[in-house]
Amino acid sequence: MMLQELRQEVYKCNMMLPENDLVKMTSGNVSGRDPKTNFIVIKPSGIPYDLLTPENLVIVDIDGNIVEGELTPSIDTETHLVVYRARPDVFGMVHTHSAYATSFAVLGQPIPPVTTTCGLIGGGVPLGGFACFGGEDIGKEIIKKIGSHYSIIMQNHGVFTIGPTASYATRVAVEVEDMAKIAHLAMLRGNPVVLTDEQIALVSGGYENNYGQKKR
Repeated sequence: MMLQELRQEVYKCNMMLPENDLVKMTSGNVSGRDPKTNFIVIKPSGIPYDLLTPENLVIVDIDGNIVEGELTPSIDTETHLVVYRARPDVFGMVHTHSAYATSFAVLGQPIPPVTTTCGLIGGGVPLGGFACFGGEDIGKEIIKKIGSHYSIIMQNHGVFTIGPTASYATRVAVEVEDMAKIAHLAMLRGNPVVLTDEQIALVSGGYENNYGQKKR
């Protein structure tokens, strides 16, 4: 079986979506791209998370041809492939319908950078226009609007996040929902203070240079 290490990572990341209440039923997906083969490991379409295994994930090439797997890949596969083809720096991608973040998408509003954790997700979360799922249109809109951010919300749809690994993109998805929830709660009471570009750069540098364990 191919790409066993990447399979395990993508499987664990997929399982983190329901664990963090980012998806319901069979919705949502995580993919990861192998830097050597350029093959993509992605969740199969319509499979409940409790039936998901590393073995039943699907491997496709960059053009969407099935390389390994018996199941049909996610309906969002073309979206992922558009992003991977356009962004050689991206090796992981996540899609969720998490409630608080998606509520901003339904309102047609970007998620403002209201907490210092925005340093992990590239600032605020921009808004992409409406595009139907199941083809390349969402991927093209993501590339058009996401810029230097690690996440974007698509109007009336949900959240897409990217990163250097599937694990990082999954962490971004969790942080996006948390920031959206805090922004929502703050807006119930007043107008939240939004971080400036300079403040975002400062906290981003703090996470990059000082957060987590470093080699000694």
